[in-house]
Amino acid sequence: MAERKIAWPPRSEASLIGGRHVRKDGHDKSSGAAKYAADINTEGTLYVKALTCRHAHAKVVKLDVEAAKKVKGVHAVHVFRDVDSEVRWDGTLIAAVAAERPEYAEDGVNAIRVEYEVLEHWVDEEDLAGAEKAERTRSLGENEKGDVAAALKQAKAVHKGYYGIATISHMCMEPHGSHCEWTGDGELTVHLSTQNVSGTGGQFAGPLGLDASKVRLICNYIGGGFGSKFAADEWGLAAATMAKETGRPVRFMLDRPTELKTAGTRPSGFAEVTIAADAEGNIIAWDSHHWGTSGIAGSTIALSQFPYVFDFENRNRKATGISTNTGPNRAWRAPPHPQLCALTDTAIDDLAAKLGMDSYDVFMKNLKYTPRPEVYAEEMKIGAKLIDWKKNWHLHGKGGGKGAVRRGLGMALHQWGGRAHAANTLVKVHPDGTVETFGGSQDIGTGTRTIIAITVAETFGLPLDAVKVNLGSNAYPNSGPSGGSTTVGGVSGPNRRAAQEALWKIFDLVTTKYDVEADSLTAKDGKILSNGELVCTWKQATSLLGPMALEVKGEGPKDDGLTDSGVGGVQMADVSVDTETGVVRVNKLVAVQDCGLILDLLTAESQVYGGLIMGIAYGLTEERVMDNRTGRYINADLENYHLPRIGDIGELVVEMYQPDDEYARGVIGLGEPPVISTGAALSNAVANAIGVRVPVMPLTPQRVLEALKGGQS
Repeated sequence: MAERKIAWPPRSEASLIGGRHVRKDGHDKSSGAAKYAADINTEGTLYVKALTCRHAHAKVVKLDVEAAKKVKGVHAVHVFRDVDSEVRWDGTLIAAVAAERPEYAEDGVNAIRVEYEVLEHWVDEEDLAGAEKAERTRSLGENEKGDVAAALKQAKAVHKGYYGIATISHMCMEPHGSHCEWTGDGELTVHLSTQNVSGTGGQFAGPLGLDASKVRLICNYIGGGFGSKFAADEWGLAAATMAKETGRPVRFMLDRPTELKTAGTRPSGFAEVTIAADAEGNIIAWDSHHWGTSGIAGSTIALSQFPYVFDFENRNRKATGISTNTGPNRAWRAPPHPQLCALTDTAIDDLAAKLGMDSYDVFMKNLKYTPRPEVYAEEMKIGAKLIDWKKNWHLHGKGGGKGAVRRGLGMALHQWGGRAHAANTLVKVHPDGTVETFGGSQDIGTGTRTIIAITVAETFGLPLDAVKVNLGSNAYPNSGPSGGSTTVGGVSGPNRRAAQEALWKIFDLVTTKYDVEADSLTAKDGKILSNGELVCTWKQATSLLGPMALEVKGEGPKDDGLTDSGVGGVQMADVSVDTETGVVRVNKLVAVQDCGLILDLLTAESQVYGGLIMGIAYGLTEERVMDNRTGRYINADLENYHLPRIGDIGELVVEMYQPDDEYARGVIGLGEPPVISTGAALSNAVANAIGVRVPVMPLTPQRVLEALKGGQS
């Protein structure tokens, strides 16, 4: 018998892999049949409203909740911060009220009496000198490589620039929260909006004094997570506590202002950069000091990854963190790569302008300092063709129209890991031919159900709808959280392994029954074939299992070629800038992205489209705005926290880079990479259009006009 090898099928033989498949849950989501945590409304459910502090820094000196307990319809009041507690940012939870109707809960919140001693605060994330004077900074390290000083003396061009990217908040369309319900035997059922189905049950069990086996956690659908929904959180535990206290189900979803203020932010970054090149455009020196905030913890973007993607021979770098009285940091799609890219590729673009060179040529010339230069070079060529770079590019501020509206091009590139997370799965083949797979993963909107079905159906030679995918429960085999672009590899690897082993067991039964060689067998189109000739149908083959279903467990990741890590991509932007109003319009945005073997091309492209839209958001409009005087988060609502609308997007062009050698690498995660270089590409395009750098993102009309007025370059 020939050796049986775990592997993906050869690309030429794949039936489903790489095709365009409509998501298995698409109808449920589009029709409203899909039920999210925010939709769970079992009989007797109580609804929660929360009281939050409106000071950036304060001490609770008085808290009286007795009147709230007497409000009509109120059944429970939960206190988060007792008297003498220190509050360190606007939006901190103080108390929550559970009532029969939301408006009763609101009345209960209004009845709470609380007094604070207001303390000094600091919320300015950009003012390094002021933060140092206020003793709000800490060193996050510095290191050097080569001899920057010597390289600067030899340089043809030296550019010194200032760059920044503001803090943004998580803006999940389904806010953080849960529905908690206790059963008569002391078990807790939690419908949680989470990226971590297998891992959060224990987070409820420990604090509540429960055995972990008594917590059933369910998340069939989640309305966005992006790195912020890995924990039970204090509001989840509060919901469970109030449910136990009242004997009623409790639903506690954060309101929009609280979601923005306390459920997670992406750290800011600001940098002073000196960058130099020789006459041919080879970058020979990098010297930078960057700072920013992650909130009270006082961190900023990683020192070790700066400058981003490029590892120049002569490089100095230094980082400083600023502790601010603002909400805490949580991972935000590709942490902290969008910020790193925004502070690196803009400086490279400005250096190219100083050299009088096409920035495309400077990026291309310096790919030798990147981890995968050949791939980046091919992706740049594809992107340039799609956006017609050579025809439309011009020197900064020297073309793109003669009126108030000027047009420009910009580019940036990025990288990501995407290695599969640890996961287990169970593939079950019933004697009647039906197939199920079970795993404690979650579909956070990225098509997890679909790619699992593709994996298993491809292995068994069945249509996509022949596989029932069961996920979203901690009762299923453990699976890692959906973060870091690890899910597609995390679930596809174990399912492929289990399905192949199950198929081999079925082949052995077919061999005995039909007297054929096992090595000759394949499964395709619902049939079992021997050297291409029909032996039996799939159902005839599975009937040989006897009365019991065949169950095979899969594990991962393993070093067998099913999954890999390390992806890159290139993005190019074509924008128009109105120099009278400061408004930036996206004409066209091109993304060329690699990610190894693509299971579902439609889903992969959708991931990139979503990343581009989020990139346009933080590049042009999205930021947290703090009031330095009061310490308040002043745009924490959907009206003033500006996200792009359909008319703000422009034409999006997505090209998945997938030559045969990419297919051979196996599956690699894709969720994070597409959002990384969008902001830098947009910033470079704006600089190309108007001839000056708008130093800080987002590139709001006010910042554009200020840059034009100041003539910053």
